[in-house]
Amino acid sequence: MTTTTETYGVDPTPTPLALLLLGREADPNSERGVECPGDLPPASDPNLVERARAAKAALGDRVFILGHHYQRDEVIEFADVTGDSFKLARDAANKPEAEYIVFCGVHFMAESADILTSSAQQVILPDLAAGCSMADMATAEQVAECWDVLTEAGIADVTVPVSYMNSSADIKAFTGKHGGTICTSSNAERALTWAYEQGEKVLFLPDQHLGRNTAVRDLGLSLDDCVLYNPHKPNGGLTVEQLRNAKMILWRGHCSVHGRFTLDSVNDVRARIPGVNVLVHPECKYEVVDAADLVGSTEYIIKALDAAEPGSKWAIGTELNLVRRLAKAHPDKEVVFLDRAVCFCSTMNRIDLPHLVWALESLVDGRVPNVITVDPEVAKYSKAALDRMLALP
Repeated sequence: MTTTTETYGVDPTPTPLALLLLGREADPNSERGVECPGDLPPASDPNLVERARAAKAALGDRVFILGHHYQRDEVIEFADVTGDSFKLARDAANKPEAEYIVFCGVHFMAESADILTSSAQQVILPDLAAGCSMADMATAEQVAECWDVLTEAGIADVTVPVSYMNSSADIKAFTGKHGGTICTSSNAERALTWAYEQGEKVLFLPDQHLGRNTAVRDLGLSLDDCVLYNPHKPNGGLTVEQLRNAKMILWRGHCSVHGRFTLDSVNDVRARIPGVNVLVHPECKYEVVDAADLVGSTEYIIKALDAAEPGSKWAIGTELNLVRRLAKAHPDKEVVFLDRAVCFCSTMNRIDLPHLVWALESLVDGRVPNVITVDPEVAKYSKAALDRMLALP
C-alpha cells in the first residue's frame, strides 16, 4: 500500500496543518498542551537517524523508549517495545532500571506510565502538545457535574463508572473514587460485566462508540438501553426519566480517527474489492462495526493479519500509520485502508524524529525535558481504578 496523492487525495503543498504535524506549532483551540520548549533539529537534517542512534547508545540502559502502534515508522525504529497504551505503561513499570521512560505516544499514555512506574523513574513526552482529542472530551469539572446530575436523578448510588484507558488521569481518579474500573478495547466486555454485578447502570467515559458497541454487541443490551450524555447541554441533554430508564449512560466523546469511518466506507470497499474482509476497531461507529466482518483492538487487528491466509484481502479501519505498517509486513496479502481519505492521528503524529532526537540529546546533556508528573492524590485513585481492572476475572 502506498501513500500517493492519487491513492489518498493528499495535496502535498505545505499548509498550517502540515506544520502542526511536523510539531513546529501548536493550535490551542484544537489541541491540549503547550509549545514544545527547546530548539528542535530541522526535519530535513540528514543526520537525524545517526543522531538518534548516538544519543540512545550514549544513554544505554538509562533510557527505555516506548512506541505506540500509531506512531510514525521513523519513531518506531527506535522503540525498545511497541504496543497499545496500557501494555506500554506496564512494560515501563517492568523496567525499573531505566531512569528515563521516553513515551512516544500521547499525553494520557504518559500519565498512565507515570502512575505505574516508580518514583525513581521519570516519564518524558517528546512533545507536550501530543494530546488526545477523545481524552480531552471529558474534563474533571464536566464529569463532576454529570455525577451531580445523576445524584439529583437518584441514580448515582446504583451507577458504576467505567472509563476507557484513553482518558486523562483526572478521569481515571474520578472512576477510582467512585468504585469504578478502567477498561481497554480488549477487556471492555469483562469490565462491563463486572460493573453490572456491582450496580444497575454504567456511566461509560469518554468513548461513546466503544461503550455502545460493547453493551449491545457483547452484552446483549439494546440500543434503547443506551442514552448519550452531552456535557455541553443542561443535564446532559437528558430528562430524569431517560436517565432512570437507561442501563448505559454514554459520554459524548469519540476518537477523531475511528469516528471518520462510515457505512459508506464499508460498502465502497466491498464494491471495489470483492471478497475483502473488513476488520475494524471497536472505537468505530455502531453501524460500521455492525457491517464489518471482524472487530477488535489494535493488538487483535495485528494478530488477525498475522494469522490470515496468504492471498486474502483486508480492509482495515484504524489509524493509517498502523495500516501502512501491516501492509508492508504482509506482502502476501492485500491490505488496504478502509476509507479513501487520509486518516492519521494528528496529535500522535506530533511525535516525530526531530522531537525524539531533541528529547534524547537533552538527556545526554543532563537536561530532563517534558517530564509528565501526575499529582499523588490523583495517581492514588487512578491506580485504584487500574488495579480493579487488573483484578478482573
